[in-house]
Amino acid sequence: MKKLTADIVFPVSSAPIPNGVVVVDKTGKILAIDRRENHDPATLETHRGVIVPGFVNAHCHLELSHMKGVAPTGTGLLPFLKTVVNHRNIPQEQIDDAIEQGDREMWEAGIVAVGDICNKADTAAVKRHSSIRYYNFVEMFDFLSEERAQQTFDGYFEVFAQQSNENGDRKSCVPHAPYTVSKKLFKLINVANSKLKTQNSKLTVSIHNQETVHEDQFFRDKTGDFTEFYRSFAIPLDGFQPTGKPSIYYALENMDPQHRSLFVHNTETLPEEIQAAQAWSAANCFWATCPNANLYIENRLPNYRHFIDNQAVVCIGTDSLTSNWQLSILEEMKTIARFQSYVGFETLLRWATLNGALALGFEEELGSIEVGKTPGLCLLDIGEDLKLGQNTKVKRLA
Repeated sequence: MKKLTADIVFPVSSAPIPNGVVVVDKTGKILAIDRRENHDPATLETHRGVIVPGFVNAHCHLELSHMKGVAPTGTGLLPFLKTVVNHRNIPQEQIDDAIEQGDREMWEAGIVAVGDICNKADTAAVKRHSSIRYYNFVEMFDFLSEERAQQTFDGYFEVFAQQSNENGDRKSCVPHAPYTVSKKLFKLINVANSKLKTQNSKLTVSIHNQETVHEDQFFRDKTGDFTEFYRSFAIPLDGFQPTGKPSIYYALENMDPQHRSLFVHNTETLPEEIQAAQAWSAANCFWATCPNANLYIENRLPNYRHFIDNQAVVCIGTDSLTSNWQLSILEEMKTIARFQSYVGFETLLRWATLNGALALGFEEELGSIEVGKTPGLCLLDIGEDLKLGQNTKVKRLA
């Protein structure tokens, strides 16, 4: 048993506790939460800074870790996607080493759970032995080609079968993005997940959403750079009919509102679109932001006021090392604090912990410091002013 204390303890699910004490057993399970004056100082492990729960990385592509530094910054989404497509195949040994290193980097950065996109089974072996809990999103896309939907689904379902669901890990079938998934493939995904739901009370389904202005242009009137993107890969668009509305409406029409829906990036999402999604499934909508990846690719961020004003449940992801300099939720928090400083520390902390756990369905054990949970405990070396600086570091305590 350990008694950990710091200047402030942030349970997240309740008010911060000045000079708080967290009592944990050897597994990291929370036994008690108290105040320093109720304990003999000699029994306490005392730290300067704030104690917070372990972080949840709501959106990552661990399998792309080998591509760190390959894609140039600031190109925009479509050139970035071409880089990913053209540079994925390198010796498997290098891919495996990068995956193992990425998993270790996240653990050392205080991350306890990850919502991870899987197009292949490359990460499965590392995850089975990882200290991190993973929600494996097996991502499918047929490039809007109805005739390829069944073949595409069958191929990806083989990948699904190989993904880890041991040691608390979970998995589901998910669409890549509105602009790459046909209505038929959406239906196949929904049917597969409905069968999985009989084994779990509720699933999470992730989808990339409104990451670039070209996505909405494509759905509104079939203009913008996506038409050229498809042409460059010789993919016909004859069967695609624009909807006259932003892309998220196509997703809402084809996804299952009974599952938790995790919309990722949302760089161009407007208040009325947030409201439409909330109306579609109020209790099941989650919004993942990956600020460093947004800056890396498009050199812009979402307007977080849109989400705060609409009481949206926001969580934080890192995206991949293809589009980021590191896999650290703390660094994502720093970026938001730097560029949109009206988002306060306590809000950022909730986004980085409990909201992510809720989005992935891990909230019974992770995301907040509560008796009976095993959320991981981290120390942030910040003062009582709660200002995240560029030199702020995280240290694992439990």
